[in-house]
Amino acid sequence: MAARAYWKGQLRLALVSIPVEVFSATKSGAKISFNQIHKPSGKRISYEKTAAGVGPVNKDDIVKGYQIAKGDYVLLEDEEIESVKLESKRTLELVQFVDACEIDPLYFEKPYYVAPSDELAEDAFVVLRDAMRKSKKVGLGQLSVRGREKLVAVKPCGKGLLLETLRYADEVRQGQAFFDDISDAKPEKSLLELANTLIEARSAPFDAKEFEDRYADALRKLIDKKAKSKGNKLVIEDDEETDGESGSNVIDLMAALKKSVSEEAPKTKAKAKSSRSKKSA
Repeated sequence: MAARAYWKGQLRLALVSIPVEVFSATKSGAKISFNQIHKPSGKRISYEKTAAGVGPVNKDDIVKGYQIAKGDYVLLEDEEIESVKLESKRTLELVQFVDACEIDPLYFEKPYYVAPSDELAEDAFVVLRDAMRKSKKVGLGQLSVRGREKLVAVKPCGKGLLLETLRYADEVRQGQAFFDDISDAKPEKSLLELANTLIEARSAPFDAKEFEDRYADALRKLIDKKAKSKGNKLVIEDDEETDGESGSNVIDLMAALKKSVSEEAPKTKAKAKSSRSKKSA
């Protein structure tokens, strides 16, 4: 089944308009969600709308409220909220270009793929893509979707473009307030060198396939076992090895780093040997 486009419209740069389609670059299939069940009856729990001191209420009597002070709300009807929604424009105009490194990773929210909507759009699409790649710039614009306006960044991605929604400035907390209590003291040179050695030993090209969601995998196995046991309780075994040393929390950082480096060296040599063997093969 072909993927459904998240957005269709014109990607515009000045007077050049390119018909494009935008597709979500992520999927939620790996997530495991649960429903709440009434154990004695096996029926799913439903939620009833209630108000304190009133009890169950009719859904027609429910409106949205914005709290301006404790217990004080501004009430808004659905029609009033709809009246301020933006018209869903079918144009994404790139109004500014910046260096990719200028955008703090904190602002990035969700990625989408951008592709030309037809063969006629390919020529202009490829020119824009390659021009951005050559200039090493990221295009910024605002995309109107479902009545809301999203700040987005567009950059080359393989043969296509990658669009990433960005958080607005008032949605991001400044981290410095959380770091004020950290000392300005510089670490010892010998400790820094050992830490750098350890980092170098563990450095490798990024490959997301090397990492697995162990919690999700374990949860699926538990669900499979539970399904086969027809609802009977399972004995959950703790596979974690317990550390016999429960004494002081004081760590000799130098000793720990040296031990880590010495243990990492054989692994690095083995990986290098394996890599050479693959190349020769």
